[in-house]
Amino acid sequence: ITTAHLFTKATMVFTPLKNIFGGNKKDDKKMAKVPESVLKKQATQAKIADQAKQASYEAKQKKRQDKKDAIAAAEKYAAEYKAADEAAIANRREAKAQGGFYVPAQPKVALVIRIRGTIGVSPKAKKIMQLFRLRQIHNASFVKLNESTVRMLRLIEPYVTYGYPTRSTIEKLILKRGFGKLNKQRIPIADNSVIEEGVGSVGIKCCADLIHEICTVGPHFKEANNFLWPFKLTSPRGGFSNKTKLVHFLEGGEAGNRGEEINKLVKRMI
Repeated sequence: ITTAHLFTKATMVFTPLKNIFGGNKKDDKKMAKVPESVLKKQATQAKIADQAKQASYEAKQKKRQDKKDAIAAAEKYAAEYKAADEAAIANRREAKAQGGFYVPAQPKVALVIRIRGTIGVSPKAKKIMQLFRLRQIHNASFVKLNESTVRMLRLIEPYVTYGYPTRSTIEKLILKRGFGKLNKQRIPIADNSVIEEGVGSVGIKCCADLIHEICTVGPHFKEANNFLWPFKLTSPRGGFSNKTKLVHFLEGGEAGNRGEEINKLVKRMI
């Protein structure tokens, strides 16, 4: 008997013992079953992961498209503003050439700033300032000019100052001090998504749309103005004079209508 024969017999003896004592791991793996609950959980997690991946992809695509739309809107409005400015210059030159004067259109929007506190305010004036959302000193808001609002402004002239803001002033106010109202909360306008969530239903989806609607007093001015939280301005650099604060602007004071000079005041208060 050779050594090979002895090795073969020993292998034949030990192989059944190995099978008896659980040495065949491949068969054990085939026999083991994954619980149904584990399979369901794995399927649910895979489905949630796919949905999250799809939502992330759609959000990226939407953000990219919104950015393109905002750039296109800004370019369209810039061209519109440029054409309006050129038309005004041409009209002035034509009027001057004919020996006349060019009278621009009446302003459609005013910026109202509260400059006095609550002491000594009459109930009627207090109510009007509440309607204009001027509840604190140095609060500012836009007001659409018509016959009724002009009368209301005259009644509260001792407590506020107002004027006609330029497009640049409106843009600076919204970009630097702009806050939106979402779910009755004061949310900073740090992204166009805030504007779209607030007034996207009326076609205002970016900051350029909002500025254009306020400047031109468009059909959705009310929704745009109500979306904007009243601006909280600081005390003007150099301050107000205590002696002239209660005097009308035309008499050398600070209160009342100051026309285009409101832009210089806002520049000191931003």
